[in-house]
Amino acid sequence: MAKIKPFKAIRPMKELAHKIAELPYDVESYTEAVQTAEDNPYSFYHITRSEIDLAPGTDPYSPEVYKKAKENFNMFIEKEYMFTDKKPVLYLYSQTMDGRTQTGIAACLSADDYLANIIKKHELTREEKELDRTRHIDIVNANTGAVFIIYRDSEEKRKLIARAMTAEPVYDFVAADGIRHVVRLIEDSNLTDEIIKSFKDDELYIADGHHRAASSVRVCKMRREKNPKYSGDEEFNFFYSVIFPHTQLKILAYNRVVKDLNGMSADEFIKRLGEDFIIEKNGVKVPLSVNTFSMYLRGEWFTIRPKFEIPNDPIEALDVTIIQKRVLEPLLGIKDPRKDKRIDFVGGIRGVAELEKFVDLGEFAAAFSMYPTEIEQLMDVSDAGMIMPPKSTWFEPKLRSGLLVHELD
Repeated sequence: MAKIKPFKAIRPMKELAHKIAELPYDVESYTEAVQTAEDNPYSFYHITRSEIDLAPGTDPYSPEVYKKAKENFNMFIEKEYMFTDKKPVLYLYSQTMDGRTQTGIAACLSADDYLANIIKKHELTREEKELDRTRHIDIVNANTGAVFIIYRDSEEKRKLIARAMTAEPVYDFVAADGIRHVVRLIEDSNLTDEIIKSFKDDELYIADGHHRAASSVRVCKMRREKNPKYSGDEEFNFFYSVIFPHTQLKILAYNRVVKDLNGMSADEFIKRLGEDFIIEKNGVKVPLSVNTFSMYLRGEWFTIRPKFEIPNDPIEALDVTIIQKRVLEPLLGIKDPRKDKRIDFVGGIRGVAELEKFVDLGEFAAAFSMYPTEIEQLMDVSDAGMIMPPKSTWFEPKLRSGLLVHELD
């Protein structure tokens, strides 16, 4: 059973919500974060990216950064930029992008459910990033960013959410990037109980925020060791998440660009590629179906389709696996895409024009436009206890940090 728990959020004063809310800490670069927060004392980057308030060149993993984050968080509360709700509730968080709306339940999830794999993962974490967020969560004493979670949609849940959506929003604004953000409180205790019970047989899936989830669970373990008589009800046993129905979500492509052709000419590369793939020069920039790829080379777009049979294995059938095992590694010598500096990844939201620019400027030799991984594929991989290849999914829109914060005690 997936346990979802109401919580008392620390959240912005209504008139400041649009000024406080920011993208997750790891989406923008240091320079972008500095520019975003430069003329905005309310920006939540002062907490999630607190190195922007220290001397340029400060190590983002230094103790001063976490100390500054805590100081800034306390200051936001002391100056009443943010306040704490009086009672634990569930929240609804809706986002609208390009006419498509997704609505999630903002709640706390159990660290024990994560450890028991009731909350399933599809991605490996990097030690450095995990330790960074562990220190941040522990010192700030709060989940300052949400974990993006998926649940399998059902008619029962749709009816419950429809009832909850009748509440007046506490926040409703359009961010600078054109994405609308709406937050509602679910204050009806009977409805809250029904929503909680509706998850009694469910398993959940991490879509985005594997490092935030893993770091929250690390903090939970640390505090349990310090408090061996813990009851399990303490707030540090739970982490802040927003849980979305799978039918409302859309994964964008995570495209690949490579710096060189591993010593081959373009003609040689196409000849080698043709051993496993049907290649058609047709100008199609975005693949139209799964297991199909668009390739940009020498200023031209090609569609490439496998000649071989697609495996039934949930990992081997992924387009990101096929491109890695049939093209990047055997032909281009890119064995570890996590570490190899000859490859880069471009989120689909940046469009194929970005791929063309990289290649046309001569920085990269070729680009591969990918068909997006499907939500069902992600859940199938997670159900099988498998790990997806690097850079398999790109979710948009991103959850904003600072709208709801979960304090750990």
